[in-house]
Amino acid sequence: MRKNVYLDYAAAVPPTKKALRAFESAVRAFGNPSAAHIHGRAAKDLLEKARAHIAHAAGAKPEALIFTSGATEANAIAIRGHVRARLLKGVRSEDLHLIYVEGAHASVRETMEALSREGVAVSAVPLKDGDIDTDALATLVRKETTLISVEAISSETGARFNLKSVRQTLDRVSGEHRIFIHVDACQLPLVESYERTRLCADLLSLDAQKVGGVRGIGCLIFAPNVPLHAVIEGGGQERGLRSGTESPALATAFAESLAEAAVVRESFAMRAGIEREALKESLEASIPHIVVNEGRKNAPHILNISVLGRDTDYLAALLDERGFSVSTRSACETDSIDGSRAVRALTGDLARASSTLRISWGCDTKKSELAGFVKAFVDAVSFIDRNPL
Repeated sequence: MRKNVYLDYAAAVPPTKKALRAFESAVRAFGNPSAAHIHGRAAKDLLEKARAHIAHAAGAKPEALIFTSGATEANAIAIRGHVRARLLKGVRSEDLHLIYVEGAHASVRETMEALSREGVAVSAVPLKDGDIDTDALATLVRKETTLISVEAISSETGARFNLKSVRQTLDRVSGEHRIFIHVDACQLPLVESYERTRLCADLLSLDAQKVGGVRGIGCLIFAPNVPLHAVIEGGGQERGLRSGTESPALATAFAESLAEAAVVRESFAMRAGIEREALKESLEASIPHIVVNEGRKNAPHILNISVLGRDTDYLAALLDERGFSVSTRSACETDSIDGSRAVRALTGDLARASSTLRISWGCDTKKSELAGFVKAFVDAVSFIDRNPL
């Protein structure tokens, strides 16, 4: 039986063996972590150990980390929770202004658009020359601006954005008025540290399924001075910011996967960078009308290309038949009829945005598998060219 080669790590990383073992062990602690009896205390102990480990790697205190169901919820609490805290302090909706980056993940963009419909002023800052346009950002900032949301690494293009430049720009134009930065860092831990202050982040979102944990948990890490409030009411778990019974097993596996990533990230990032360049050269040399969509700096393990003039949804299906799993764009954007918003924001080119293919890989990916992908890719594109729809 032919082995399928998984090249969609930007969408979800396969759970590591250690994370699965940690999950299987911790799931036996079945007590509710909020219960005072011995079973509840055992579950609570696992939960708090996982919290402390993840927070420590972020340079944060455990009480500055709340667990969520994933990055979508973490992003929502960061943005909506901040707005709600300001509203409860008496600030009017029309006196709040938020900024996000064009091409942002759907969980950020749609939250921002919903808040805009509710009366909050929202602006999108464009990209320029493969990075956030800080000149444009400076013109967008106003006295009502309270928060900007950015990705550390674009989940679609792999562009690595300059967060320090964003912080410097905000500080320069806002004076003594602090504008908070929310960073979606989900794609970061495989290749870089997620230490919060290094990323100039006041709020930081992570997701277990992006690092080899078990799907169903994420977290939000925040600076102590950021106003936040719960966006749903309930039992008051997670410092009152995220009600709902926590899962110590998911948290334990999450912490284990992040710890594993930290051990190998430097060597993986170096190897992946070499592999990315080799993959680019092979694809560009093999097929005409291929364009690489990338930023000024890029994650070493994500490569986004446009295969101009070809139906890349069909191409991805053909590659799947040939044993290679890749995506055309973010799994949260598969219903978009306009192609990749992230690529359109990066390049300004609708043709490129409508013909994207994203290849992403991890520590377990072999060089021979990437070489096999190139061969299958050439074969699939040739088939499309010979048999146009």
